[in-house]
Amino acid sequence: MDDSRGIVAQLYRLFAAQRFAVLATQSGGQPYGTLVAFAETPDLAAILFVTGRKTRKYSDAVAGRKVAMVIDSRMNRASDLSTAVAVTATGEVAEVVGSQHDHLAGIYLTKHPALAGFVKDEANALMMITVTEYVVASFDNVQRIRSDSL
Repeated sequence: MDDSRGIVAQLYRLFAAQRFAVLATQSGGQPYGTLVAFAETPDLAAILFVTGRKTRKYSDAVAGRKVAMVIDSRMNRASDLSTAVAVTATGEVAEVVGSQHDHLAGIYLTKHPALAGFVKDEANALMMITVTEYVVASFDNVQRIRSDSL
């Protein structure tokens, strides 16, 4: 198995095991991190999350468009030093509107069925990060894969 296939398999395993991630945005030169429930598209080209339109997260995301999302496997154990992996997905974010909305909301709700009311609330927005690159880091190793290589 070549490195890119190994990285892709690692991404699928991690994303299947994790439901939450940290979204990094920026406003006025100040970075912000917020916890979100995420879902990935089957081809790993995009990551979805939902947020209220009146939040800093939403306004920073749509104003800056470039974001990062960190998903990790740590369990707060000493063994994490040798086993934990953190994946940073970088890309551009936009609100999902139009014909894609129902399909992508379905992907999101498959992973987070308890959030159906939150997704359907008009005050909230389904957001999609179009991933440019994944950076997969463990304690002593960093690998990168561009989304167009998946």
